[in-house]
Amino acid sequence: MSNLNKEISMYKDILSDFTLSTIFIGGGTPSSIDTVYIEKTLENVYRTFDIRKLNEVTIEINPGTLNRQKIKSYKDSGINRISLGLQSLNDNILKTIGRIHSSKDFFDSFHMLREEGFHNINVDLMFGLPGQDLPTLENTLIKVIDLDVDHISLYGLIIENGTLIKNWYDRGLLDLPNEDLERLMYHKSLGLLKENNYEHYEVSNFSKAGKECKHNLTYWKVEPYLGVGLNSHSNLFNKRFWNHSKLASYNKLIESHILPVEGEEIIDKNMEIAEYCIMGLRLKSGINKNEYLFRFNEKIDNRYRKIIDKHVHNNLIKENYNSITLTNKGLDLSNLVEVDFMP
Repeated sequence: MSNLNKEISMYKDILSDFTLSTIFIGGGTPSSIDTVYIEKTLENVYRTFDIRKLNEVTIEINPGTLNRQKIKSYKDSGINRISLGLQSLNDNILKTIGRIHSSKDFFDSFHMLREEGFHNINVDLMFGLPGQDLPTLENTLIKVIDLDVDHISLYGLIIENGTLIKNWYDRGLLDLPNEDLERLMYHKSLGLLKENNYEHYEVSNFSKAGKECKHNLTYWKVEPYLGVGLNSHSNLFNKRFWNHSKLASYNKLIESHILPVEGEEIIDKNMEIAEYCIMGLRLKSGINKNEYLFRFNEKIDNRYRKIIDKHVHNNLIKENYNSITLTNKGLDLSNLVEVDFMP
């Protein structure tokens, strides 16, 4: 953690013209470490950057790692938003996907957070999990909704290379829902959340009024952000860059007073425009034509008129005077739309 704080301090002069608006502590399980490290890191961030506009500080929490002492420390450190990694309330599914917590751990954690005054809590859920059917998903979703949580993130399972789940999948050991059932799970979930006054403001994210994740909106609106720590990614000064993923390399550079950047790529105007459109389509509000004009000094029609007409004709996007958004059909086939916006 000392090298992480050294890295943060190295950005003091580089980012002196920037104002920090959100902080997100994630990657791995930050709630598993002693709170003193979280406290010291946040103190350093507050010293290093201009925080006059800071309004959201989030930490990711695994329900099996939480206690009241940690909650009090987080609150005293300025954390005002919690993201709980639940995934499912079915204990058999939790064991199958390697989670260390139980459904009871989740409920205990949630109630402790509420009792200690946290009023902005996200719960991460997944569909398409091994052994999961529609009633199992709906049972989890209904119980979470009944808690009146502030924000729900609902993601489909992605099987990544190098994971235990990928190994089991390759060996035919997983009972996964088929594609049609996955789509049904997603749309049934949309209906349940809408009925219970959750705003579907991004493809995978739903919130009560005013409880959208401000930090993630930074990514979706393609605004600058800094990532620090092992294997973190950043988007600054028209560059995307990433830190070393190996601890030895990271530490060696920090101890030599060198930023631990492993690689970078330049984001030219064409790529920036493409990313702005692709990420904008993920938002329910869609691509704002006036914002596009102001940001890029050109009308969106100049570059994308044929593509827009094509996907309007296919009922994948809809368009009005101000915006371009995905249709319900487009939510399922968004990849077909996004690829056409690439340069």
